[in-house]
Amino acid sequence: MPKQVNRREQREKRRLRVRKKIHGTAERPRLNVFRSLKHIYAQIIDDDRGVTLVSASSLSPELRGKINGGNVEGAAAVGRLLAEKARAKGITKVVFDRAGYKYHGRVKALAEAAREGGLEF
Repeated sequence: MPKQVNRREQREKRRLRVRKKIHGTAERPRLNVFRSLKHIYAQIIDDDRGVTLVSASSLSPELRGKINGGNVEGAAAVGRLLAEKARAKGITKVVFDRAGYKYHGRVKALAEAAREGGLEF
């Protein structure tokens, strides 16, 4: 009998494979994305110090109730908000960590909106 496919375990394997290569520093922190069914979350992390520098999500007070985090438009709004907050803190260059998700749909929309907002990666 074939083993049942567990999507969460598969994503976790992909996430760890990507994280082996990607490391955020003070000069170039890591932009991490987490996608749930209803919301999308993004944070910029300095892995050297283990500190989250900037975060934004579809639950952020600026966006709460105005957008739907479960769709592409909502993800793009989160990307724009994250870029705005990062620029305010003087962060312009980041490394993108898609956390095992395909670069497609909401993850892609968030990344492209962050790029338009002034982040380089």
